[in-house]
Amino acid sequence: MKKIKFGSTDLEVSSVILGLMRINNAKDPVAVLTTAIENGITFFDHADIYGGGECESIFADALAQTEYKREDLFIQSKCGIVPGKMFDFSKEHIIKSVEGSLKRLKMDYLDALLLHRPDTLVEPEEVAAAFDELEKAGKVKYFGVSNQNPGQIELLKKYVSQPLLANQLQFGIMHTGMIDRGIHVNMTDSGSVDHDGGILEYSRLNDMTIQAWSPYQYGFFEGVFIGNEKFPELNAKLEELAEKYQTTATGIASAWILRHPANMQVIAGTMTPHRIEEIAKASTIVLTRQEWYEVYLAAGNILP
Repeated sequence: MKKIKFGSTDLEVSSVILGLMRINNAKDPVAVLTTAIENGITFFDHADIYGGGECESIFADALAQTEYKREDLFIQSKCGIVPGKMFDFSKEHIIKSVEGSLKRLKMDYLDALLLHRPDTLVEPEEVAAAFDELEKAGKVKYFGVSNQNPGQIELLKKYVSQPLLANQLQFGIMHTGMIDRGIHVNMTDSGSVDHDGGILEYSRLNDMTIQAWSPYQYGFFEGVFIGNEKFPELNAKLEELAEKYQTTATGIASAWILRHPANMQVIAGTMTPHRIEEIAKASTIVLTRQEWYEVYLAAGNILP
């Protein structure tokens, strides 16, 4: 398993994260956890809203049935979304959410807490107060954000004393916006449009780990592009490289993300043990520069 530094810390974590949004649909949660850990995936991502909280409880029950210790794992959760109603970064909501997650996880602390989706009504002083209280109480070790742009992060950093170490962003072969705008600088085509304020370069300059979510999806949860007849050229290239590196198309799609020097992690949301294994093993594959660009072009992108 490839390891990376978590944000600006010296802490090494697995480059592949197992996302637990769908663990409530897993046939065998214990097998899912065991397969992940045995293959070097020790970083687990939750959110207070996944399964209405059920996913954290299922994870806790499954972990209790294994021989693995909590201190050997990196447990991350997110808060800030009130489904269908609003986003809430108030101190009260953040603290209440963390306490709820810890209760369901049957744990004393989170390794990391991310703010989930931007709250336009954010009062950063309240976020700072919540973070201070959670850190002082030993309930959260590290902090970060999700789906935020540089301006939103800088606003938080003006008030928050803890470093913001990670940012979850949708990224993958079919979600390359943060790369496109850098390649198409000084152009007027669609690829040159900056949708995120230069978050890729900002993350690298500020030692923030990008955690790529939905890495195998296209559109907004429209489906998986791997093996999809809508993308014949891309899948042909993935299969070609999979044969070369003795992996699968999913493995190559993961290696493509990890090849970028921006200190990224891949969030694998699969609950199928053999897919977890293939993604984990592919983390050590290093595509050549030419191969990386061949995949990028096969996905329908262009170079100026």
